[in-house]
Amino acid sequence: MTDGDAKPVFGIARRERIMDELRQSGAVRVADLAREFEVSELTIRRDIGELAERGLVTRVHGGATLRSRLDTTVTPRATGGAPRYRVGMVVPSLSYYWPQVVIGARAAATELGVQLVLRGASYEADDQRRQMNSLVESGSFHGLIAAPENQGPDGHALLNWLEGLQIPVVLAERRAPSALALSTVEWVTTDHVFGGALAASHLASLGHRRVGILTSSQSPTSGQLRQGWERAIGELGLEATVDLNASLDYMEGPDRETFAASLLDRVRKTGTTGMLIHSDPQALLVQQHALDNGWSVPGDLSIIAYDDEVAENGSPPVTALRPPKQHVGRRAVEIMLARLEEGADRPVERVQVVPTLQVRESTAAV
Repeated sequence: MTDGDAKPVFGIARRERIMDELRQSGAVRVADLAREFEVSELTIRRDIGELAERGLVTRVHGGATLRSRLDTTVTPRATGGAPRYRVGMVVPSLSYYWPQVVIGARAAATELGVQLVLRGASYEADDQRRQMNSLVESGSFHGLIAAPENQGPDGHALLNWLEGLQIPVVLAERRAPSALALSTVEWVTTDHVFGGALAASHLASLGHRRVGILTSSQSPTSGQLRQGWERAIGELGLEATVDLNASLDYMEGPDRETFAASLLDRVRKTGTTGMLIHSDPQALLVQQHALDNGWSVPGDLSIIAYDDEVAENGSPPVTALRPPKQHVGRRAVEIMLARLEEGADRPVERVQVVPTLQVRESTAAV
């Protein structure tokens, strides 16, 4: 297609696809986009220029990135003035899982005129509250997006504290137990219960009947995964042969080897042929230990991971359930903006989105 053939509607669609690619990878190259869309590099540069003028991207040599706060090339008039709202965001990690959630949130914030201020915390409730409280006490934020601890007395106390804040709160990949009866906190989460059921269904479709699960004892996702898994294996007539909750990726080398050896010994003795393992690092550690000890994956054991952060880097690549992490971040910002604009009369919104199954070489028919 030549530049002369492009119609305005196609130009808009092309720019939307450029933004989609930026949200996915964080950066794009002009040459790659020109080949993909079958247009000249000049056309892509014009697209990027228009997106940059609207304050959506930052132009770099040979391409573009999502808009950086350090980008001062766009005038206030081009972006419609200063951000309408300032929203804090606190996540428990900046190295695993959460970067994709943050990318989605930042993209939505840029498009919607929201200034998003990010803080990283740990998985400890006290640290999370300290980081959140620092933002709240500054008095300069209109709302808070958070991923707090939500289990046990400390988690419940933190959720009750969030409920009592004078600014809107939206949870990302977290929800409050029904027993707390929170009435104002909103959230957007992945339906991890469905993810557990989807894993069991995939193994059943391949003929597996004796199956196991290993979840991370430190992850709030594990309990929801187990709900879906246990319900599904009962309905599908599968036999639960291995059921463990541990933190294999946090163990020291010798302890990890001992645990993995014990796990595989149990797998062999029970005739287990398929396992769901959360999270990716635990799945890859089990896979590697199995291969090092002469097992075949998936010949002797099919493995499904949960998170899909690094599962495709396994050898062979590991089948995984992929939560829509960027979409979770985007929807959290959208829900926050709707709350800020419509006020207290807007119904409280609590959203679940569904993970997808990425089938790779680590699962096969029995």
